[in-house]
Amino acid sequence: MKRRIILDLAVTLDGFIEGNNGEVDWCIMDSEMGFTNFLNQIDTILYGRKSYDLWGQFTPEIEHTDSEKEFWELVHSKEKYVFSKTQKGTDNKAIFINDSILEEVNKLKNRPGKDIWLYGGASLITTFISLGLVDEFRLSVHPVVLGEGKPLFMNINQRLNLKMVNTRTFSSGVVQLIYHFDGN
Repeated sequence: MKRRIILDLAVTLDGFIEGNNGEVDWCIMDSEMGFTNFLNQIDTILYGRKSYDLWGQFTPEIEHTDSEKEFWELVHSKEKYVFSKTQKGTDNKAIFINDSILEEVNKLKNRPGKDIWLYGGASLITTFISLGLVDEFRLSVHPVVLGEGKPLFMNINQRLNLKMVNTRTFSSGVVQLIYHFDGN
């Protein structure tokens, strides 16, 4: 079976993935959501360059909780690919992809392994959606309205018909919506 690409991210009720200044302080780290389970079903993470610069090497501080430290340790144990028009080469932590996105990603999907997490940012997400590369949308809708920020869906030029496969509600007020895209 082909590996799936899963877009898993937090979104505000009004459809933003971050505030105007990149703030994500509204994002609830809810242990009930079983994020560790999700991380155990993937072995690869795809980043845009800006997202990678921000989070790709993130190291928790002393004051972070053990579960946060465990989360980041698990994240950093995955194979990482960074999509960048400018940064080339490969460091010991990530492989950089500069062009032929469709081809490169299909090669990845056909390799044996677990599912693949499309982490973002916004323009990489748009590119993947436009190329029909997202197999599953896992959106955790947070109980907050920002009013402005970076929208989840930008410059999408065709309609996507999705199939709802699951919804979960958490005591934090977060609602997780899981949809599959079958390519039609």
